[in-house]
Amino acid sequence: MPITKDSFGKTTEGEEVTRYTFQNKNNVIVRVLDYGGIITDIIVPDRKGNKEDVSLGFDDMEGYAASGYIGALIGRVANRIAGGQFSLEGTSYSLVVNDGPNSLHGGKRGFGKRFWEAKVDGNRLSLKYVSPDGEENYPGEVTLKVTYELTDENELIIDYTATSTKATPVNFSSHGYFNLGGHGSGKIHDHVVQINAESFLPVDDCAIPTGEIRRVEGTEWDLRSPVRLGNRLGGVPGGKGFDHNFNLSMSGERRLAARVEHPPSGRWMECYTTEPGVQFYTSFYLQDLAGKGGANYSQYGGFCLEAQHYPDSINQMGQHYPTPSFPNCVLRPGETYRQTTSYTFGVSN
Repeated sequence: MPITKDSFGKTTEGEEVTRYTFQNKNNVIVRVLDYGGIITDIIVPDRKGNKEDVSLGFDDMEGYAASGYIGALIGRVANRIAGGQFSLEGTSYSLVVNDGPNSLHGGKRGFGKRFWEAKVDGNRLSLKYVSPDGEENYPGEVTLKVTYELTDENELIIDYTATSTKATPVNFSSHGYFNLGGHGSGKIHDHVVQINAESFLPVDDCAIPTGEIRRVEGTEWDLRSPVRLGNRLGGVPGGKGFDHNFNLSMSGERRLAARVEHPPSGRWMECYTTEPGVQFYTSFYLQDLAGKGGANYSQYGGFCLEAQHYPDSINQMGQHYPTPSFPNCVLRPGETYRQTTSYTFGVSN
């Protein structure tokens, strides 16, 4: 079915926000804004055919303006940069510190708080944002194009391409929050998760990777076989559930990163990506947030699977550990960054 569009209100600066609606032959519905590339809705059936919105979000722009990153595209660098500092090609850069001592998700106003140039091409929505040289104190003008597509196989495909005029760190992701019982159905303890990762990144008290690449075997991070979250969250050291990068293949080939099931409804979701990592976050810091439809979002009220490069890669790539180093996150002139990540939805009996 053709993509339709309508108004989603205005920003506090008075700018008109447009919402784009996808609907496939199975009547699965996805909605995306040209502000921040925000995914506002993902409506899918359960085993009885009852439809629920499984994407956390807000009813209006006031909610998104006041929230952090729910549903938004993240850039120029997703996740954390230690101390808000990095050096590249002999120059040191200082970033806005907005997460304890660190810079998080692009700084004071990342890509999720920007307007994107939108274009509908058949069943695809293309968004384009040009980040000026020096924006948030990152070097180089970066042009990022992100395309959304909803297939008749209930697959939401997000495709990224980017170029830069100067060498600069990049790490783009989509920060969707999911609850397969329905966005306002409460805690995710009854979800069953499987992540196809042999290793993960331990972090320090500020959530910065220590540099170690640790095998999941014998740890609470071993999710290679399906695990009910309610049986695992309380045992994760630190007492805050999961907020860790799980290391996938560095081949650049698209493959299954994770699968999450919700046995009570029968809904499941699979995440495929070309990225070397996926940040699994179980929303420990989600606290009494007023969501859409009168829902209240609280701790462990959703989960995120953010396909990405490793956190703090710009400060850790190329260093020599007993195990392989972090992958490269620097985009240089003449190169093209590419990523494809998808979320597929289905129902089991």
